[in-house]
Amino acid sequence: MLHDRVLVALDKEAGERKSSGGILIPATAAMGGKRLAWCRVVGIGSLVRSVQVDDRVLFDPEEKAEVEVNGELYIVLRERDIHAVAADRLGDSPTGLYL
Repeated sequence: MLHDRVLVALDKEAGERKSSGGILIPATAAMGGKRLAWCRVVGIGSLVRSVQVDDRVLFDPEEKAEVEVNGELYIVLRERDIHAVAADRLGDSPTGLYL
């Protein structure tokens, strides 16, 4: 990876999901509005400061570039396009998820 780029693997969608009221929503249902997505960091560039490999990050799926490596689909993002980071490395610290 180069400069401020982050290589991420998109979390697999569970398919069907349930609403908070218990209504089953099929995997083919379209989501209204803008929805952010979680993914796992698999590689970072030399200038990336706020994330590490294996962190989970939140990003806008509209602002992505897809790349296929060895049959696996990955997404390349700039660090500035990441909206939030969830890091297990912070342990019990209250700042495990930040914007």
